[in-house]
Amino acid sequence: MSNTVITETTTRDTVILGSGCGGLTAAIYTGRANLKPLVIEGHEPGGQLSITTLVENFPGWPEGVQGPELVENMRKQAKKFGAEVGMGHLVSADLSKSPIVLNFGNKIVHTRTLIVASGASARWLGLPSEQALIGHGVSSCATCDGFFFSGKEICVIGGGDSAMEEAMFLTRFATKVYLIHRSAQFRASKIMLARAMAHPQIEFLTSTVVEEVLGVEEKEVKGIRVRHTVTGDVKDIPLSGFFLGIGHIPNAKFFSGQMDLDEDGYIRSKDNVFTTHNGHVIPGVFCAGDVQDRRYRQAITAAGSGCMAALEVEKYLEEHGR
Repeated sequence: MSNTVITETTTRDTVILGSGCGGLTAAIYTGRANLKPLVIEGHEPGGQLSITTLVENFPGWPEGVQGPELVENMRKQAKKFGAEVGMGHLVSADLSKSPIVLNFGNKIVHTRTLIVASGASARWLGLPSEQALIGHGVSSCATCDGFFFSGKEICVIGGGDSAMEEAMFLTRFATKVYLIHRSAQFRASKIMLARAMAHPQIEFLTSTVVEEVLGVEEKEVKGIRVRHTVTGDVKDIPLSGFFLGIGHIPNAKFFSGQMDLDEDGYIRSKDNVFTTHNGHVIPGVFCAGDVQDRRYRQAITAAGSGCMAALEVEKYLEEHGR
């Protein structure tokens, strides 16, 4: 027996996909504008902040704030101004229609405007020990967590420009950075690879894979167990931090064919907030946060673009008689 599909009888002024910093900031602004936004939380409520521990670089928190606490405060603030927050998984969307049609499987929603703030999920190795230690020495954001590893030895996993950038950034804090790559060949640009290889604090371990992150029982990273893919040799390396530099997966695949995406699936935004299709702006559809930001990926930049998207929604609705 199939589930009943509920189609809302009224058209909403705005729907926001995503409940991270970008989506919730947009909800606060559109809520204060009396637009009664509907915020849809997907498979990662709160986005990357929900798996972040102490956040020390978000303005207004001199002593820092736990990531889940920060996002929960933003959620409460959005609800205070009239935002409705609900769980949902987007099955399909028709951006060509006016109003826009969103299908959540058991519910059809029509909306005059849409803010896509669905974020980007970090790529993980998928090791049970890695997943158990996220936030306890395992991180996907060097700029977020590097400071906590001052004077310690750490590792970065990856072979592209992102891994090289993270490794070099982390040398500001760590005494030594192991850069671990499963191949002997690198995807990184020649100049980035040369810079990293020339750095005295970075040691390259090529043709090497991580089999286990050590420290699960202690609830903090104590080291890694690695295997050489050619010789088969296995050894343990003591260290305190484990950083992933293997990229992110933008949550925008549902808009493929209706929205311009780059080669990695990020939204090709115009002015950080407008979406396009075949180079032309899509009326009423905006974006915010990491789903369109492959460069910075910070809570504060996501919040800033969420504000921008909300202001553009207000302007768009005013121009269309709302």
